[in-house]
Amino acid sequence: MRFGIVVFPGSNCDIDCYYVLKDELQQEVEYIWHEEELKEGFDCIILPGGFSYGDYLRCGAVAQFSKVMEGVKVYAHAGGLVVGICNGFQILTEAGLLPGALVRNKGLKFICDTTPLKVTEANSPFTNQYQKGEVIQIPIAHGEGNYVVDEVTLAEMKTKGQILFTYGENPNGSTGDIAGICNEGKNVMGLMPHPERASEALLGNVDGKKFFQSIMHYLEGGKNND
Repeated sequence: MRFGIVVFPGSNCDIDCYYVLKDELQQEVEYIWHEEELKEGFDCIILPGGFSYGDYLRCGAVAQFSKVMEGVKVYAHAGGLVVGICNGFQILTEAGLLPGALVRNKGLKFICDTTPLKVTEANSPFTNQYQKGEVIQIPIAHGEGNYVVDEVTLAEMKTKGQILFTYGENPNGSTGDIAGICNEGKNVMGLMPHPERASEALLGNVDGKKFFQSIMHYLEGGKNND
């Protein structure tokens, strides 16, 4: 299978994702510069963490207008798997591919820590290698990770199983303790914590590895394995 990692000016977790997929999981993977058109043939597109365009206006607000995002939107609407991690999550909400928005953390401070996450939905292309209710430890590093959404949309997301991960200790004030969600079609996913930073034994934590293995399992199963 073939993964594509979009690189914006200011991305800084692109290499981490590339390393996990290429060296830890032996997958075909390539970078996609933000000024390029999205080529065909990818099985999954990843928008990595970082500070796209410096996040000077609002996190992800500029990146959503990048040339490559035109193709990402078409790809997502056609059912292709798209993952946004941290800044990538912010870009996906700004692009309208995921509901809600990410705003400043409660306390208005940047948080860099490891936090417990609860797997609230294991029936998805991104969580199928976890057990529902499983608690994992994943690093976070963000200043605008406070997820907000209106009550009606939140109720719909709960009904449709779109909330995939919740915080055990809610470090940023997110509505409903939400850390990761997917769209209604379950092919676009956003996650504020960083699974790519917890995918190698050398780092002392492999809880994030099953996130990427879930995607692989789903793709290997002909998209019937979620």
